[in-house]
Amino acid sequence: MEVQTPRNELTPTPEYVAELITRLRAAYPDAHCALDYETPIQLLVAVILSAQCTDERVNLTTPGLFARYPTIEALAAADPAEMEALVRPTGFYRNKARHIRETAARLLAVYGGDVPPEMDALLTLPGVARKTANVVRGEIYGLADGVTVDTHVKRLAGRLGLTRETDPVKVERDLIALIPRESWIEIAHLLIWHGRRVCAARKPHCAACTLNDLCPSAFVVNNQP
Repeated sequence: MEVQTPRNELTPTPEYVAELITRLRAAYPDAHCALDYETPIQLLVAVILSAQCTDERVNLTTPGLFARYPTIEALAAADPAEMEALVRPTGFYRNKARHIRETAARLLAVYGGDVPPEMDALLTLPGVARKTANVVRGEIYGLADGVTVDTHVKRLAGRLGLTRETDPVKVERDLIALIPRESWIEIAHLLIWHGRRVCAARKPHCAACTLNDLCPSAFVVNNQP
């Protein structure tokens, strides 16, 4: 399929966006959330821990955390110093431990211990912003009010000409306007997988990229030959 790359356009065409999704879907048919979890509260905790941390590091940390605190009641009642020690490898451990305890307590007090599906309700939880809420809603409930924007999604959205913004909220706004609603959950997984495997931050592998004939940044980042 021949699709004109929007190298000089502010707004990519629907055909361009559709071709990006088609190619990424073919390249990563098994793209999914990389965080390990068994229950909604475990996913919520894992996403809180993933702020400024890799999913790999979170997945190394959560088994010990969930073994020590196997229920939401245990998370809410955790000793602060003990929890901080367990989540320390993920960085910003004091704030993260506090957010986990306070979130668990609020879920027990207000939602009967369940993780609510509503965006507005999720945003009342300590340590939960739109990125976290989008992950939980999409992964647990198959619902999407927007697109999850992490560091990979933000980077690739810019390189692919889908946005000129750098603020995650504004990046999400642009993606919502361009991506069909039925692909809002999927596109985040696809861009994250592509960012981790091909379109790296410092040395993107443009020669091996399935999008290199479409991408306006191909062979441009870091002055690649």
